[in-house]
Amino acid sequence: MSQRLVLFDIDGTILSSSGVSAQALGETLVEMFGSDGYSARYDYSGKTDPQIVRELMREVGFEDAEIDRRLPETLRRYSARLAEALRPEHVSPKPGVTALVHALAEDPRVCLGLLTGNLEPCARVKLGPLDLNPRFGFGAYGSDHEDRYQLPAVAVKRALDHTGRAFAGKTVVIVGDSIHDVRCGQSLGVRAVAVATGKTSRAVLAAEAPDALLGDFSDIEASIEAILGPA
Repeated sequence: MSQRLVLFDIDGTILSSSGVSAQALGETLVEMFGSDGYSARYDYSGKTDPQIVRELMREVGFEDAEIDRRLPETLRRYSARLAEALRPEHVSPKPGVTALVHALAEDPRVCLGLLTGNLEPCARVKLGPLDLNPRFGFGAYGSDHEDRYQLPAVAVKRALDHTGRAFAGKTVVIVGDSIHDVRCGQSLGVRAVAVATGKTSRAVLAAEAPDALLGDFSDIEASIEAILGPA
């Protein structure tokens, strides 16, 4: 089997953070814009942090030019607030994921990375309590591009920089819990593995026709088989 580039989403896939990130972002939006928009009913799944800010602030009447002007400082303050607010007890790993990540990181068939809408500092803060940061040497983040669908190409380029390997097609695997995780790699023809550990139901994920669909990662061997796919 050729080596696989396996890219994990974070929120809903690896962990949950007890709503702390949404609270930190809402407080930052009130500070920067005077409103947190309609955050209580907003679906964060599969979105990048800059995209979330834009969509919430558009809903309450801000034009893109004004959002663009305030966005860098908004993201900086949000990142700092999250780092201050998040405690180890807020972070809960999804079933089986810690053992799975360690197993994949030790597997010579696997090059492991992240693909997440989180800003990179926020991603690292969330992974810290699970001691998983050393397992992910690189990734693509919401701080790289506002459009989630641009991130797979960023991750592939970073993997080339880190390993010297040019991953393409089904040797690239995206693992995530939202429809956007399934869809975002379609233009590159990647392998999509969906897991129903987030807010999106198994039925909705199945309708996206991922290459594999898991309930969770409790069965480590089955999860590895689903992620790596056929030889």
